[in-house]
Amino acid sequence: MAKVKVLDKTPAELGYSFPPEWYPHKATWFSWPRPEGISFPGKYHTVPENLARITREIAAQEEVHINVPNENWEFIVRQQLKEHGGPTKNVFFHYIKTNESWCRDHGPAFVIRRRKQRVKMAMTTDVAIVDWGFNAWGGKYPPFDDDDAVPTRIAEEQQRPVFYPKIIMEGGSVEFNGAGTVMTTTDCLLNKNRNPNLNKQQIEQYLKDYYGQRNVCWVTGGIEGDDTNGHIDDLARFISPTKLVIAVEDDPKDVNYRPLKSARRQVEKLRDQDGRPFEIIEIPMPSPVTHDGERLPATYVNFYFVNGAVLVPTYRDKRNDRKAIEILQSHLPKHKVLGIDCTELIWGLGAIHCLTQQEPKR
Repeated sequence: MAKVKVLDKTPAELGYSFPPEWYPHKATWFSWPRPEGISFPGKYHTVPENLARITREIAAQEEVHINVPNENWEFIVRQQLKEHGGPTKNVFFHYIKTNESWCRDHGPAFVIRRRKQRVKMAMTTDVAIVDWGFNAWGGKYPPFDDDDAVPTRIAEEQQRPVFYPKIIMEGGSVEFNGAGTVMTTTDCLLNKNRNPNLNKQQIEQYLKDYYGQRNVCWVTGGIEGDDTNGHIDDLARFISPTKLVIAVEDDPKDVNYRPLKSARRQVEKLRDQDGRPFEIIEIPMPSPVTHDGERLPATYVNFYFVNGAVLVPTYRDKRNDRKAIEILQSHLPKHKVLGIDCTELIWGLGAIHCLTQQEPKR
């Protein structure tokens, strides 16, 4: 495997930035789960059907790239897809070993820059990869060495240059409005199990330097059952440079009522890169989803943009599933908002957004 070109300046210094999720995609990346993994104890057999439905919807819009350990696993996954009505075309396999399936967190962060070619005087888009460190959400689930190596392995295959910030960061902990603002949570990025030697100001500088952003918005809070210490992609998301979607819980007896009410008050005070408030869109929480007495982090906010569509996890709650989809559709008229049942998948403590990582179109 060829060595990657390591860039010694930051993405911001070289004009790169992390695009918003609705920026046109070339592909979506997955790391396929294996039964010996720890993410789906006792329920792995229920997961391939969920994944087949997700990949089918994505493959209709863009390429699907799947990390598997070897050619035997490629055969197994192809059989799983075929059995459950998954895609057979526009799917590409890579023999890249992983520990678990959460590609949002261990996958590459693709950054882009637009520049004018000297010869043709036309605009071109450069793509590079930021390889953040990964320690399985604060060292909770060792081993994680294969997951940590994924971004560089993909960079080697694609012959893309790589930036190495040399700090811990997970893709689910950050959210972008596409105009210079990144949103995150204090619960995750200021947790001492990630980067204990860095303070808030230093972490903000890393976010600006390596994601190419100008403004950092902080929220405190997280939902019950989230083992990531409060990823933003379970709590609040951008759907445009000016619009922010946040989960709300109306039942005062629900364990999520107070933290979500607090988060709702906090986002009112957030300002974008130009000092302007965001338009706040409330989206309900589903009825509690539990397994073996454990409350699972079911939320509609874990949706995922693909080319021309938005995939929303649903949880067999007819009223709130429908309401969440209708709200998102009303604010995203140019996208087809599709619900996908993730009731079985959420046993792994993640849903559609957690499983995916977008590769932008050049």
